[in-house]
Amino acid sequence: MTIKSALVTGASTGIGYELAHILAADGFAVALVARDEVRLQKLAAELKQKYAVETKVIAADLAKPETPQQVFDQLQRENFPVSVLINNAGSGVYGAFAETELDRDVAVLRLNMESLVVLTKLFLKPMLARREGKILNVASVAAYQPDPLLGIYGATKAFVLSFSAALNIELKETGVTVTALCPGTTTTEFHKRAGLDRSGLLRHGMMKPMSAPEVAEIGYCALMRGKPIVISGMMNRILAALAKCSPTMLSGKVAGKLNAKSQAP
Repeated sequence: MTIKSALVTGASTGIGYELAHILAADGFAVALVARDEVRLQKLAAELKQKYAVETKVIAADLAKPETPQQVFDQLQRENFPVSVLINNAGSGVYGAFAETELDRDVAVLRLNMESLVVLTKLFLKPMLARREGKILNVASVAAYQPDPLLGIYGATKAFVLSFSAALNIELKETGVTVTALCPGTTTTEFHKRAGLDRSGLLRHGMMKPMSAPEVAEIGYCALMRGKPIVISGMMNRILAALAKCSPTMLSGKVAGKLNAKSQAP
């Protein structure tokens, strides 16, 4: 019998919030992880009321090294087998690397890469034992070129993309698939938290953001089909293709100009 239960990290807002709704609408019980317990409880109530599914709330900071194991252990104790894992939680820091705070930089590394790897390792083994499971790792079009002023963020997303693609190949014929979702600019709270609202990329409308529901739907469809990589939006697919065909330093310089701080007041 197919198990329909999912874990969504970064579920309180944006793409994670929308994916939680899509999963619940498809009949999945959903475990929700993020730091903001108030928002998670509100989302859980929405999902129960609208879709009549089981929900679990885990308010936790995945940037702390011990948290992924704690999340896994709690769901094991509560007999909540995860058949779909959505590694959506992520953050970034905008600014020149020499000027950003080291603690924030390290937190980005831990959240975007370490927690994703640990959660994938922990939940993958039961999936393999059941010979069924799907994993969605949220990367970014920033993975396709150096990303000045968002250097650590871009590098972490390049890691997520490469790791996910490799894992998808390793898991061929196991019943488990891994999909990397690569959004471009998306209407979420991420840009404000990272400081990107100061960049020329958004302030001058150089890239029109996609909506979080649009991106979530694209990611979910790709996940269900077991597609290895999906880039949301035609313009983002074009930009990624151009970046892959361009010399690394050239694509990095273009990204740096797009990311540069706006001179407008």
